[in-house]
Amino acid sequence: MMQNWMAALLSGLATFNRFLVVAEVISAASLLLYSLTFNLRDRVARSWNVLLAAVAIVSLCDVASGVVQSEAAAEVWVRLQWLGIALIPGATLHLSDALLATTGQPSRGRRRWAVRGTYAAGLLAAAVAWTSDFLVGRVVRSVSIVRMTAGPLFPWFTAAFAVLAVWSLVNAGRAYLRCLTPTTRRRMGYLLLALPVILLGVFPYLLLTSSDELRVNPLLFWVVATGSNLLLTAALVLGAYCVGFFGAPQPDRVVKSRMLQWILRGPVVAWAVVAAYVFVNWLERRFGIDGMLWLPVAMVGVLLLAQFSITVVRLPLERWLFYGGSADRYDVQRVQHLSERLLTAADLRQFLESVLAASCDTLRITSGFVMQLGERGAELQVQVGSQQLPAAAAADARAALDNGSAAGYQPANLQGIFHWGEYWLLPLRELAVEEELDGAQPELLGMLGLHVGLAPQVPEEAVLATLLVLASRAAEALQDRRRQQQLFQSLDVLVPQVESIQRLRAAAAYNGAAALASGRLIDNPDVFQWVKDALVHYWGGPKLTSNPLLALRVVKQALQGDENPAEALRGVLRDAIEYVRPAGQRKYTGDWLLYNILELRFVQRRKSSEVARQLSVSEADLFRKQRVAVEQVARKIAEMEAHAPDQPVVAVEH
Repeated sequence: MMQNWMAALLSGLATFNRFLVVAEVISAASLLLYSLTFNLRDRVARSWNVLLAAVAIVSLCDVASGVVQSEAAAEVWVRLQWLGIALIPGATLHLSDALLATTGQPSRGRRRWAVRGTYAAGLLAAAVAWTSDFLVGRVVRSVSIVRMTAGPLFPWFTAAFAVLAVWSLVNAGRAYLRCLTPTTRRRMGYLLLALPVILLGVFPYLLLTSSDELRVNPLLFWVVATGSNLLLTAALVLGAYCVGFFGAPQPDRVVKSRMLQWILRGPVVAWAVVAAYVFVNWLERRFGIDGMLWLPVAMVGVLLLAQFSITVVRLPLERWLFYGGSADRYDVQRVQHLSERLLTAADLRQFLESVLAASCDTLRITSGFVMQLGERGAELQVQVGSQQLPAAAAADARAALDNGSAAGYQPANLQGIFHWGEYWLLPLRELAVEEELDGAQPELLGMLGLHVGLAPQVPEEAVLATLLVLASRAAEALQDRRRQQQLFQSLDVLVPQVESIQRLRAAAAYNGAAALASGRLIDNPDVFQWVKDALVHYWGGPKLTSNPLLALRVVKQALQGDENPAEALRGVLRDAIEYVRPAGQRKYTGDWLLYNILELRFVQRRKSSEVARQLSVSEADLFRKQRVAVEQVARKIAEMEAHAPDQPVVAVEH
């Protein structure tokens, strides 16, 4: 009885351990994809990506070696596993060096060369493990585990692994001591706890044991292996959480919310599906159930249940975890409410079509139109029926309405409705209270045109009242759309400034004094990309209207009257491009190359192949020279910013 109970326990632990190893692969791969998607430009994140990739290789090869049947195939996977094992010391040292540099203590050369040397030594060790038996020997199967015997060089690898691990942890500890705020110190502390767990979890400690030792106490082995894999999976998630904040210009709540969604939708759902697969296979072996029948049912059921549960609990969980303050929660809910009820151009047309159709039904007619008045004049929004008004006639309808309104011309008993040819025109005016108008007439937003023919009959008062109510609904929609556009115009100016503050906050989190004290634009590593984006959308586009360069003092100084901030930035770019222009008449010689590239590629928006032919250079050389030209423009803008008078605007962060 005791033997049966022990066998069942060992079988359950082995099955659970296989699930945990698969969970490690899923965690490492999904967290690597997350980091590559959102946080690739920061040095800490890049070194963390290498560490995640190495752990993913180790776990994947561990799973594959346990699945294959032949020892030859198992040996291939176990030897390939050493690519990840050998790279982990270098990745950890690289990460610790990046942490120190981020907290204000960059390498003076020794750590940088040590990182490069460790990576090179790791690749050499992986090559030795793949091609010879000096590092690892033959394949051995013990307690359902595939492992290899230690080679003569393995003690030297163990010693080097230990030295590099201690050095990395010491560097991470120094970075922890350099953190000044409680938040940054707490996150650095979490990372300092995760690193030794990762190092111990991936080290091939089975090479230090013998087959007899594993057979004597298999329960101890499975308990240790299960605990190690649990801790390693938790350490990967904890480390990814901490690294996700490095270099992120978004607020902490956005980073947390984004990571929570990724973990719930990715690793958690994948863990649940894999757990269902492993559990059904265990039931099939243990109790003889029909796995072919229940395996698809269990996996699909778990997948649907997991997605349903995440949809139900995600928003309340985010509000509870990330928006503790009532003021923060209220602000975020207002923004979410706005995004959910945003009136897009398509929504506006759909609503106006409904209003126009209802108006036509009220008068028992078939044709009509709704026109909107904006910055570009009168524009037809929607039309229904066979009588289609030409787009060019929109201005004529606007003029007829203005003339009729000024002269008070309207059919008998049709208060507020004007006649134009075969149409009745209903002005759609801004809805405002009398106190706001102060005696002035409400602003005209558009008009509702109804094709009633040359001799229309005057409808009953109830029909006219319904028609005026429908017109007021259309006017309300146009007014909401205009106010929304005004809000977006304000956001176009506000967003770059807020983004500047968020980037400055992120940079100052771990190196406060240096980040906050530096005000030189040229020291910002992102300025080249900002300038290039603005040049690419020189004549308009989101990379110009939402560019962080809009927050510069020189751009604020260039604003004239009601000029758009994007137009002011375009003027600054134009001045910077002219700075690159040599003296004299324009030529197509070498000294004019940079200016010609800027003028042809960005101002005239010519294709790269066409510009390369005109300037007699290859496309590869064109892109190299284009980078130099953009750098010249960025340096000139930085110089203009440095000499601009101080204004109460947000400074561009370092």
